[in-house]
Amino acid sequence: MLPKDLTRDLKSRLNMLAGQLHGIVKMLDAETTEPEQILVQFKAVTNGLSTAEHLLLDEVFRKGLALQLVDVVGACPGDCQDAGRIEELRHEFPNLTEAELTQKMQELREIGGRLEQHNAEREKKTGNNA
Repeated sequence: MLPKDLTRDLKSRLNMLAGQLHGIVKMLDAETTEPEQILVQFKAVTNGLSTAEHLLLDEVFRKGLALQLVDVVGACPGDCQDAGRIEELRHEFPNLTEAELTQKMQELREIGGRLEQHNAEREKKTGNNA
């Protein structure tokens, strides 16, 4: 679920872009409009969509990655096979680009799966030694 303030911001941006697109259609209908003016409007719409996309990606994926990171840090007792990589990801996190976020999320999902297996095996050993 998206936060309400982000949803409101995105809808506002999209409504503005819809108005710009409508303006481009009118410019195309007007036979006196210079192609350069139309191109400027196309670029404005493209930039507006790009900004909206970046807002969404940053909100959804950066927060999702942060939550995954918290989960794996909490699940790793310090001696798990991925402890070093988890620490590296913690340090990389603030500087990750949007393009890297989904890749790191996948990596953390894989680490999380290994941690579940590691912790289940640990529990078995502890349970057998009790």
